[in-house]
This record gives sequence, C-alpha cells and structure tokens, in this order.
Amino acid sequence: MIMAAGISSRMRKTAAAENSSELAKEAQVKPKMMLGVGEDSRPFMDYLLFNARDAGYRDVLLIVNDKDDSVRNYYTSHAADLDFEGLIFSFAVQTVPEGRVKPLGTADAVLSGLEARPDWAGQKFTVCNSDNLYSVHALSLLLEDDHSAALVDYDRDSLGVEPERVNAFAVIWKSDNGYLTDIVEKPCQKEVLKATDEKGRVGVSMNIFRLDTDTMIPLLKETPLHPERDEKELTETVRLLVREREDSMFTVPLSEPVPDLTNLKDISTVQSFISLNH
Repeated sequence: MIMAAGISSRMRKTAAAENSSELAKEAQVKPKMMLGVGEDSRPFMDYLLFNARDAGYRDVLLIVNDKDDSVRNYYTSHAADLDFEGLIFSFAVQTVPEGRVKPLGTADAVLSGLEARPDWAGQKFTVCNSDNLYSVHALSLLLEDDHSAALVDYDRDSLGVEPERVNAFAVIWKSDNGYLTDIVEKPCQKEVLKATDEKGRVGVSMNIFRLDTDTMIPLLKETPLHPERDEKELTETVRLLVREREDSMFTVPLSEPVPDLTNLKDISTVQSFISLNH
C-alpha cells in the first residue's frame, strides 16, 4: 500500500516562492510523487514501484486523492508497460471531508485502503509513503519478516537528510529484545535525547511498516485526531497497538539513505541519487 493522496502543500509552497524554472511550475500543479526525475524524467513514484517489484511485491494498492486523478490515470494507462511487468495495480480513494482542504491523515489513508480491499483480510501488508524512495533491501526485509508487525528502524544519521528536517522524523524506543515500546512524531529535543542509545544512535521511523489487516482495522478506526496537526496519524495508531499488546511490533534496524521529496530543492538530491542507483 502506497499512500499517494497528500496535497503536496510544502512542495507547492516552495515552488511558488521560486516560480522561475519549469520544474517549479510543474511542482505547483502536479502531486510531488508524479514529478519527473531521472534520465527519462519519469514520475518519482515509478522508482519506488521498481524497487517494490524487485523486492518481490506484486499486488500494489495506491491510495489516491478524490480531488486529483493524475496518479490513477497514469498508472491505469501504464499498467501494461514492460517496466511494471509483474505488478498489479489497484486504487482506493481517500476522500477529503467537507469543510477540510486536505485529507484526514495517514491513518485515515490506510483505513481507506483496507476498506477498499476486503480480500486483504487475514493477511499482512506493507505500507509506505509515496515521497520517499525506500530501497529494495528495506522493502525485502519487511516482506520477509515473520513477526506479527514490523517497522524499519533507520539510523537517523544515515538518512542523508539535513539536520533541521531529520529532527522532525518520528523517533522510536525499543525493548532489549527489539520490540517497539513507543514512537513519537515530530519529537522535542528532550525526547530525541531520551531515544538515543548508549552508542549515540537515534532510531527513527520513515513511515514504512508491515502490518496485519485484521489487527489494524479497529485500531485505525479508534485513532484520534491530533490536537495540533488535526490529522489522524499512522504513528498514533502504532502507539495504540504497542500499548495494547506487548511485543507486538518488531523493529528491523537499517542504516542507509532514504531520499525524501518534500521541498523543491530536494529534487536535485533525488536526481543525483537516482542517476547513481538506477
């Protein structure tokens, strides 16, 4: 499941501030995961899908916005391309409730996806963002994990993201046997220090999880709106899970960069990474 229903507000804000290049103009009208990158100027999300394919995934569910058809139209028309051979695309719409300008958040996105795919009952699934380029290795680790649930525990210093932005990533706490005990989105400095282990490593989540459908549906429905950000966040659903069930989510440690497409200036970094790795 790839969450691709966001409205790319930060990308559009930085693109509007520049507004001089063709790329800036493109970024104001396209969802960021559909911006052209790489030698062939293909949508950023294509490279994530290539990695998912190479990791062994076949059934790909894209969560799309009810106000934008570009993701659905592109992957419907290109589904038969040789590049996507082996992948089967389906779509679920995350609606924007009346009175809001953006969707209800990542927990709502996942619930929308699971409600659209009742055939996923009794199975596990991997869920991730559409604006991060997770590696084949990371995606494989989760696909092959045999715990009831798991997340990739990234070494914060290996991500290749500037410090001011990495400080906002969700930090995680683990038990001695490697199970998640807590996760905090956009932590304060005190929480970051508390999450630092004896080797100076800070584990962070990049919103890529392996989850059990039947376990998650009731928790997703219970997830409250964040009082400040006014969204239902998947990290809060995960907190509900680990509070309710001890040793319910395994943490899979990994140290590697994760290209992140948030602002206009990220595009050049992503271009360099793709040219070296694809």
